[in-house]
Amino acid sequence: MTDAQRVGTGPAEDAPGASRRVEIEYCTQCRWLPRATWLAQELLTTFEAELTELALKPGTGGVFVVRVGDEVVWDRREQGFPEPTAVKRAVRDRVAPGKTLGHSER
Repeated sequence: MTDAQRVGTGPAEDAPGASRRVEIEYCTQCRWLPRATWLAQELLTTFEAELTELALKPGTGGVFVVRVGDEVVWDRREQGFPEPTAVKRAVRDRVAPGKTLGHSER
């Protein structure tokens, strides 16, 4: 293995099929961009070494969905608006299962 192939490897990348891309789809009609960017900031701060990408995806019709890879981990229509800690747990369980969330888990 070359040094170039080793760059960026870590526990989350070693997990087979583990996606490290998060997508937050939000409703533009409802003006939920500020909420989506706030949640994005929380996730990027918490998982700065574990995520490879975080995307904001404009949508319509009241959508507010968080995905890790292709898996929906939070859907406002089913679960209401998320608290950041709940989304962090869902993301952590998929990208960094051994990571502690510190005071948010107490």
